[in-house]
Amino acid sequence: MPRTIMELEEQTSVGEVLVRYLVRAQLRSALLMTGLLAAGLFGLPLLFYVLPSLGDMVIAGIRLPWLVLGVLPYPFMALLGFWYSRAAARHERDFLHMIER
Repeated sequence: MPRTIMELEEQTSVGEVLVRYLVRAQLRSALLMTGLLAAGLFGLPLLFYVLPSLGDMVIAGIRLPWLVLGVLPYPFMALLGFWYSRAAARHERDFLHMIER
């Protein structure tokens, strides 16, 4: 059994540092995703507030605000969720590689 795994099981200071590294990496990814989501979801209405002329545009018979606010957030959220799940898996994989050394 590698020494690092024993240190994790015995909850030594080295194991604590490794777990803290994983938690910080996961927290950093979560905060970044939350910031991007908030900027995207709150930025679109703010954009229409700042530039009201965009609200008068019509594309394919549908007003632009309805298209942008009703359609764009869903693929955006799906992409963010995909990115976050991949980042979380990468952090866990890095943690496992660090332990196995």
